[in-house]
Amino acid sequence: MDDQPADDLPDDIEALKAALISARSDLAVARAQVSDDQALIAHLKLLIAKYNREKFGTRSEHSARILDQLELQLEDLEASATEDELAAEASAAQATTTVAAFSRKRPSRKPFPEHLPRERVVIAAPTSCPCCGGSRLSKLGEDVTETLEVIPRQWKVIQTVREKFSCRDCETISQAPAPFHVIPRGWAGPSLLAMILFEKFGQHQPLNRQAERYAREGVDLSLSTLADQVGACCTVLAPIFKRLEAHVLAAERLHGDDTTVPVLAKGKTDTGRLWTYVRDDRPFGGKDHPAAIFYFSRDRGGEHPRRHLANYTGILQADAYGGYGKLYEDDRLPAPITEALCWAHARRKFFELADLAASARRKGKETAISPLALEAVRRIDALFDIERDLNGLSAEDRLAARQDRSAPLVADLEKWMREQRAKLSRHAEVAKAMDYMLPRWDAFTAFLNDGRICLTNNAAERALRGIALGRKSWLFAGSDRGGLRAAIIYSLIVTAKMNDVDPQAWLADLLARIADHPVQRIDQLLPWNWRHHNESATEAA
Repeated sequence: MDDQPADDLPDDIEALKAALISARSDLAVARAQVSDDQALIAHLKLLIAKYNREKFGTRSEHSARILDQLELQLEDLEASATEDELAAEASAAQATTTVAAFSRKRPSRKPFPEHLPRERVVIAAPTSCPCCGGSRLSKLGEDVTETLEVIPRQWKVIQTVREKFSCRDCETISQAPAPFHVIPRGWAGPSLLAMILFEKFGQHQPLNRQAERYAREGVDLSLSTLADQVGACCTVLAPIFKRLEAHVLAAERLHGDDTTVPVLAKGKTDTGRLWTYVRDDRPFGGKDHPAAIFYFSRDRGGEHPRRHLANYTGILQADAYGGYGKLYEDDRLPAPITEALCWAHARRKFFELADLAASARRKGKETAISPLALEAVRRIDALFDIERDLNGLSAEDRLAARQDRSAPLVADLEKWMREQRAKLSRHAEVAKAMDYMLPRWDAFTAFLNDGRICLTNNAAERALRGIALGRKSWLFAGSDRGGLRAAIIYSLIVTAKMNDVDPQAWLADLLARIADHPVQRIDQLLPWNWRHHNESATEAA
């Protein structure tokens, strides 16, 4: 309602009430409009951040966290906008005067997938005309409103009946063979087993929580019973892991990394390790299928990567962990591995110093940003900008572009860093970041001499991300054997995701087929071949 002088306001109480209701309705509409605009802005910011990440790769150490924050902000603003929209509709309904309608501008929604089953609920048509009462009605067409609904999980018991027959001539009794079970004397179907595995290792739901949820659904499965199934499935799926292992270790370049895994011990938890090695040539436009394998160890001794890569002779992208050292020695048999260090690790050390101000403000203190760290980050980011332009090019084209564009920047960076390091105390934090790079300069600059080498080791870090998130849920591995089983299933699940394959559907089909599948054709069950087979079958159908 427009501002009016007090003398112009009506004296009638009912008129004043109507004016107040109208003003409240206008205010609710305005508030809904503001909420809608805020939600739309948050939605567009999130889209821009995702498009930039897909097109240019990771732009900073905090990019993943920023995306999470944007998604949480969007979630909150969308919920608030809906509340305000409903409040505006309710206020407009109460108003005795005409109030401008508010229609929220929601982001466009994709249509429901075609593969979902449709259930038609037909509302009974009128038997007579509501206008004249006539009964001679003719159908003109229909309007269909689609609503997405979910049916709670349904459990069922499959009874496989094998009839017995007796021969009237020779009295021999015949019967069809018993159905195959994934596990000898097993009772669980492949889809159930796949769900248990994916819930535990893909969704980070420990077996005790799964058992509680199943019991609430009316199916009592004890923790020990579920654990038996996990152990047996790992044995059944071991051939797939071995084949993935051979595929990964045949790569010209590997990304290697490790992360901590708490392991239950007597009265405490020890710190074990999960190691990963990733084959991923997609940034180079490579046609080889990406894959990842995991290994478990009780400690971080250098003998573990030496055992994992005993016969490997290609390129290893990793951090500067000393345990890899013997892999790069000239007298190593069968041949030394080429060392390639990660610029993202090096950049992180400078970035943490350059971002001290933001960190201190969160703690209520003001701290000056290190100008040397900020300059180092700026110079390293210039190299990342060049690499983003080279994504998808062949190794030869990348090498040529790096020699032309990156090599001068790297030379300037080394000269500047050595000059600044000479002026710093060895106790300075920036000096420690420089000392991480300068003694290993040849390994950091190996990408200038080999187009197959990546600038970062982000492929391995992405493979470990799910484990880092899952630790907060499953807390620890129950034993060393549990760590070994986790390594096998993580290898399968992460590889499936890298190839855009639904891990649970793939595991269910594997468990249903692997027992009678010829070992000579085990490659047919690998996720990329499995997806191709399923797509071909769908097209044929």
